[in-house]
Amino acid sequence: MKILGLVVVVLAGAVAGAVAAFALIQSPIGPNWDQAQLRQLIVDEIAAATAGPQYRPEELGPMVEQYLLANPDVLQRVSDALATKRQAEQAAKTKTLIAENRDRIFSDTGAAVVGNPLGDVTLVEMYDYNCAYCRTAMPDLVALVDEDPNLRLVLRQFPILSQGSVDAAKVGVLVDLAGADYWSFHRALYTARGQIDGPVALREAGKLGLDEATLKGKLSDPEVTAALDQSYDLARRLGISGTPTFIIGDEIVPGAVGIEVLREKVGNMRACGSTICPPS
Repeated sequence: MKILGLVVVVLAGAVAGAVAAFALIQSPIGPNWDQAQLRQLIVDEIAAATAGPQYRPEELGPMVEQYLLANPDVLQRVSDALATKRQAEQAAKTKTLIAENRDRIFSDTGAAVVGNPLGDVTLVEMYDYNCAYCRTAMPDLVALVDEDPNLRLVLRQFPILSQGSVDAAKVGVLVDLAGADYWSFHRALYTARGQIDGPVALREAGKLGLDEATLKGKLSDPEVTAALDQSYDLARRLGISGTPTFIIGDEIVPGAVGIEVLREKVGNMRACGSTICPPS
């Protein structure tokens, strides 16, 4: 009990050092540490943080190590606490970023709007026409739009995978500016076979009654370039680097997360104004 009490006091006094040490280990760019290395680093950090007349490192280190060996679950609790802390910090940062860029994110400037333009919940997707995960997510979006008459879906081009993606995105901007059925165009590209590029996008636009030659002559128009630049700038501001990425409420949701996750977040927005509602 004496060792336990001492370690509790030490951990309370040196939590910043221990958490910082553990953060280094858990960093995605850090080495693949085993538990022995982790334990030793925590011991060293606590000893260094509490060195002084009351605790000498040569005495404290063995005592802390003895406690950790007898209670290895402490390492997991430290890991869990750090993960919770990081999640809370990231959520707060994301909330601030979205608030600062709300108009850029949720308006129809440089983006196509499908579903209900006056819907009570807005879901934004940033996508690339050659993104396999975006293709996987496409049926989920179709189902959501079909089942939810009050969903406003904002489609923001974010072509990052190839020049073909950029060329297809430019055609998409022109299709939207022409007032054509963008939802049909969008779905057609995600059901087309092979790589999606400018010629493929132009053919699908032609099926909507738009003149392919006219569209091809406008691909470098300033308004087309501006629309894509807005998406790139928004992604930079929000720290988005992959597709698909969804934005709803105060949350950024990366990846093809599935219809149930998206449906729940839309429902929560209606229920409590947030993607995560507090327990009732």
